[in-house]
Amino acid sequence: MSSQPTPRGAEPAPAADTPSRKPRVLLLFGGRSGEHAISAATAAGVLRAIDRSRYEVVPVGITPAGEWVLAEDDPERWQIADGRLPQVEPTGEEVVLPLATDQRGMRVLAPGEIPRELGEVDVVFPLLHGPYGEDGTVQGLLELADVRYVGAGVLASAVGMDKHFMKLVLAGQGLPVGPYTVIRPGEFERNPQAWTETVAGLGLPVFVKPARAGSSLGISKVDDLADLPAAVAEAQRHDPKVVVEAGIVGREIECAVLGGRGGERPRASLPGEIVVTGADHAFYDFQAKYLDEAGVELSCPADLPAELVEEVRDVAVRTFEAVGAEGLSRVDVFVTDDGQVVVNEINTMPGFTPFSMYPRMWEKSGLSYPDLIDELIALALERPTGLR
Repeated sequence: MSSQPTPRGAEPAPAADTPSRKPRVLLLFGGRSGEHAISAATAAGVLRAIDRSRYEVVPVGITPAGEWVLAEDDPERWQIADGRLPQVEPTGEEVVLPLATDQRGMRVLAPGEIPRELGEVDVVFPLLHGPYGEDGTVQGLLELADVRYVGAGVLASAVGMDKHFMKLVLAGQGLPVGPYTVIRPGEFERNPQAWTETVAGLGLPVFVKPARAGSSLGISKVDDLADLPAAVAEAQRHDPKVVVEAGIVGREIECAVLGGRGGERPRASLPGEIVVTGADHAFYDFQAKYLDEAGVELSCPADLPAELVEEVRDVAVRTFEAVGAEGLSRVDVFVTDDGQVVVNEINTMPGFTPFSMYPRMWEKSGLSYPDLIDELIALALERPTGLR
């Protein structure tokens, strides 16, 4: 399995009707989910690194209320700094993307102004994490608008976002997943004793998670069943459906996957490993990921025997293919003491700042951050919208 991506210089195909101009890339970030700030930080990294000599860039932010607005083309504005979490605010300039197959333009609606055209959009880079963006909703909108976009399509995005259905699909494709149970809306409240017994059958500790959230939001590690109701309530703050997973003793290993060009199989990076060293973190939670860099160690390539490296990469590619992902995904696995590789989850729009694991693993595999952005845009321009 090759980890060598297409080198820089393989030009993305320009729009068919305007071959002389640079492709116009709409960077879409923010959104209505609890991962709004993480999305903005991801946008900061891409805005800073994207090659302006090759692309015309239009930053568009989605406010927490769901408004699409023209956003500042300023990486400093959108990065996480000194614990400050950035947020997209209304600007009075709302962006409209027409839902028409013969028009891929944008309009700006500003108070008291005649709507003005911003021109054709060749590709959208949806740097959105969590519900209302990473879950197939925005992907469906872009499919209706007949606009190409970076990353997974509607079904793969939805399956990757929902940990319940993700596990069903992966198990159905013969991939190893750990023991778990799913608490649907209202079930725990109707019979907490029965659910406590069900969770006890998984063994302790367990991890209680929102089924459709990311960035470790709402996740609790439960070592005592007396803490289960509070953990379920915390997860339900982010999603009424909850997944409870058995704790797996093993190393947490990640692998970055990149779609293949011209019908070729996806490519896998060298694996990386996250080790939580800070005493304040029981696991790799939101604080450890984004606000306490000193409390974690990120190692790439992971210190694994060569045969295990190849097995992790193979499992990552098979996971990517199982959900029908496209463009990019990060696959997280556990490697147990006896050498088993167990899939934890697939993230179809992983953290994408220069310091995130996905681009760092590709950098260690020979593909720089700016080149990775080029490759993802090229993959998006290569594929059609609609059924494929």
